[in-house]
Amino acid sequence: MIIGLDIGTSSTKAVAFDLSGEVLAQHSVPYAILSPSEGYYEQDPEIMYSACIESISQVMVKIQGFSNILKPICVSVSSAMHGLIAVDKQGNPLTNCIIWADRRSEDIAVNLQNSEEGRLLYQQTGTPIHPMSLLCKLIWIKSNDQKLFIRSNKFIGIKEFLFYRLFGVYVVDHSIASATGLFDIRHLIWSDLALSLTDISIEQLSTPVTVDYVLNSLDREIANLMHIPEDTPFVIGGSDGCLANLGVGAVKPGVASVTVGTSGAIRVVSPQANSEQKQRLFSYLLRPNEYIIGGAVNNGGVLRSWFQDNFLNELCQIGGDKDAAVLLDEMVDSVAPGSEGLIFLPYLTGERAPHWNSNAKGVYFGIQLQHTRAHFARAMMEGMLFAIYSVGIALEETTGPINCIYASGGLARSSVWVQMLADVFNKPVYIRNTIESSAWGAALIGMEALGVTVRENEKKITAEDVAHNIEYHYEPSEENHAVYIKNFRKFERLYHKLEGEF
Repeated sequence: MIIGLDIGTSSTKAVAFDLSGEVLAQHSVPYAILSPSEGYYEQDPEIMYSACIESISQVMVKIQGFSNILKPICVSVSSAMHGLIAVDKQGNPLTNCIIWADRRSEDIAVNLQNSEEGRLLYQQTGTPIHPMSLLCKLIWIKSNDQKLFIRSNKFIGIKEFLFYRLFGVYVVDHSIASATGLFDIRHLIWSDLALSLTDISIEQLSTPVTVDYVLNSLDREIANLMHIPEDTPFVIGGSDGCLANLGVGAVKPGVASVTVGTSGAIRVVSPQANSEQKQRLFSYLLRPNEYIIGGAVNNGGVLRSWFQDNFLNELCQIGGDKDAAVLLDEMVDSVAPGSEGLIFLPYLTGERAPHWNSNAKGVYFGIQLQHTRAHFARAMMEGMLFAIYSVGIALEETTGPINCIYASGGLARSSVWVQMLADVFNKPVYIRNTIESSAWGAALIGMEALGVTVRENEKKITAEDVAHNIEYHYEPSEENHAVYIKNFRKFERLYHKLEGEF
């Protein structure tokens, strides 16, 4: 078996797979997002590190419950992008992990975005200029907390923090590095321009390595905590977004991956980086000549949680044991597509692609007497999908037509939601047997790194093999698509009319 470790925004999950991709066991450890001030979003790196150890430990306990002979051939790691932790010379954190949703550097991002330096950096790094990027976060720290800036020995992400604890080295995979706004994705080195703007040295960043880089000689005490042999190799893996495409098999032209967790994203694979001038999309590197082009929206599953917490939990308490997620799907399904004209701009936490506007706000528009709580629920979900669709349009303009979509993440757990996705895009949508796409993508990289073959047919597992392992298939409704497009056009006009007010 192989373990894919997925360090996400809301939780860390360890998934044990057999070598065909079947899930043998999994365990998830949740943690909180901290917001010490308006626009500040952080997580405790010590808690996240502990979640990594505990999730692997618990998945091994579950495995050993039915087999004492199964041991992992390796642990391969996926993690969320854009996290920043300042650490001292001993590797101790001086800050929390400042995550992708943080907006404290928005003024810096706005000023840099439209400058000649900003345009050049976008072409070099493939990362849009936005408060999410380490580039803007570092400039903010330099400008606002000189004492911290001077004390910091390294600036790293959560995966680098984990690997330093496990192996005592600072390494970062090309996939995570390419999302920092500091990394030249064509020459695979830290950008001199980015280093100059942030006023940090190359020694303050980790050593970039390929996604199949293997680390050995695990600390014995930590190995015992995880219930794995100390000679278990760890493969560094990549970012959750890049690995999600690999994990669902969305690796060919015209095949897109849509993932919705706390946030959401749509991505395609391309042999070259995107060089569009509008700066709408990112270009993240997975492997040589394999770029993941796409855009992330800030507001995915976080919208669903917000709606459930504030407008449904009380109904669940009154109604007994009904789950809020089930009730939400029932409400949404009770309303016709288009929500009888009710439109929702879903920007509760600002927005990334395609607008890259951290000041954007949420808006319900067109409220009339006939609109009920169920209409607001459906409009919320339609608005979230419209945001992803707007990124999909930019992708098609840049990389060519999208023929079909592979969906994963929390989105894939709701058949109502997936059917809406198919109808909005007017494309067929496929769901794999396992929706743990980032963890399985990490496992595929791990097997590639170790040269593991499938004994049944003696060939290496590839992402193309994964594409044939489909469980669910959703066909779009032309009638529903026509309704959605009418609302979507108004949705886009509303954003541009309100942009100045935000």
